[in-house]
Amino acid sequence: MFKKFTNGCVNLVNRWLPDPFLFAIILTIVVYIAALFTTKMTPIEMVNAWGNDAGFWSLLGFAMQMVLVLVLGSAMASARVCKRALGKIASLAHNKKQAIIITTAVSTACCWINWGFGLIAGALLAKEIARRVRDVDYPLLIASAYSGFVVWHAGLSGSIPLQLVDGKEFGEVLYQAPTMDTIFHPMNLIMCGIILVVMPLVCYAMHPDEEHTILVDPIHLKEEADRIDSKDTPAEKIEHSKILWVITLVLGFVYIVYYFATKGFNLGLNIVNMIFMFLGILFHGDLRRYVDAITDAAKGSAGIILQFPFYAGIMGMMIVKNPDGVCLAGQISDFFVNISNNVTFPVWTFLSAGIVNFFVPSGGGQWAVQGPIVMPAAEQLGVEVGRAAMAIAWGDQWTNMIQPFWALPALGVAGLSARNIMGYCLVVLIFTGVVGIAGFLAWGLLF
Repeated sequence: MFKKFTNGCVNLVNRWLPDPFLFAIILTIVVYIAALFTTKMTPIEMVNAWGNDAGFWSLLGFAMQMVLVLVLGSAMASARVCKRALGKIASLAHNKKQAIIITTAVSTACCWINWGFGLIAGALLAKEIARRVRDVDYPLLIASAYSGFVVWHAGLSGSIPLQLVDGKEFGEVLYQAPTMDTIFHPMNLIMCGIILVVMPLVCYAMHPDEEHTILVDPIHLKEEADRIDSKDTPAEKIEHSKILWVITLVLGFVYIVYYFATKGFNLGLNIVNMIFMFLGILFHGDLRRYVDAITDAAKGSAGIILQFPFYAGIMGMMIVKNPDGVCLAGQISDFFVNISNNVTFPVWTFLSAGIVNFFVPSGGGQWAVQGPIVMPAAEQLGVEVGRAAMAIAWGDQWTNMIQPFWALPALGVAGLSARNIMGYCLVVLIFTGVVGIAGFLAWGLLF
């Protein structure tokens, strides 16, 4: 029965899911029409909300941070020491069950540490395992690697909890929470732990029978030859200089130590990116090899660079207000706020964030959309800042399982398209939705 349901999800997605960029265009049209009816603004006013600096170009700074999270994490994952580690992990898989379970668990753990690193490390691990276990379903293996992404906002690179460390101002109120109230809150860790333990089993249960198994195309497993580090000219010798490499590392790690010594264990997006940058430089062994790794990793950010302005434009239409203060995002969030109490508010926030995420697939963008509505309402209902903010974060990461935007880098590594994996991800969506709803109910009742 479960496999029939999974096969139905796969067939549905293969038939109906368009390319991620076209998905963004379709969402733009849907939001444009919905916002027109909701706000009663004129068509040209809505076009202006989409294309102006507060819309299409509003997330350039945050987009650069997100590109760096991806590129720096990817560059680190491509270092020889990381690849050897992935090879040793892959050697533990001897059959289909072990292949799926190991890929899912490792990817989940890596995404919790850093989503960019986890996305690429998971895809690289899946390819390494596919070399060893040739009868495993390759699309499911890649979907299992991507499924770990469902915990990224609850982990060390989650943009919403990290922004709360320094505080976020909505209106005239500053909302602030340490990571102990968000990322390291016991209930958040319990929810992540359940996903880490149970989701690998769910993924394996989806494995198709032999007749429907899609084996990996050998072309996807072709390895790129390592670059030969030429050191013949003075310029090349400078590029591979160990002295410059050491000086750069000392400068970076001295600041990182100073940061934690003066600010405590408070992780922001910038310090997370700095840590992964200098770990990447360390692992690659010299500056030239790291430059090459960054160049290769940057190719995976093409989809983000292209699509981010369109999603910023969608966000602009979602949040633009008419003279009466009405906006589409506000109407969606207000509906859930109005049917909530102290315990159920985070659950409804989680569900509404999952809906909004289809139109604003960025934690920072979604925080900008829902934060001004959710946080003041949470204060009125007596919901702690950390719990309310994490409800938005979990809702955002939850529907990423069927929002193809963030799967682009992993799909690029794997050589697949979004429709190859999204059917399996739909089942993961259902499972993690149950975990999220139950988890936030427990958070309100027990803590």
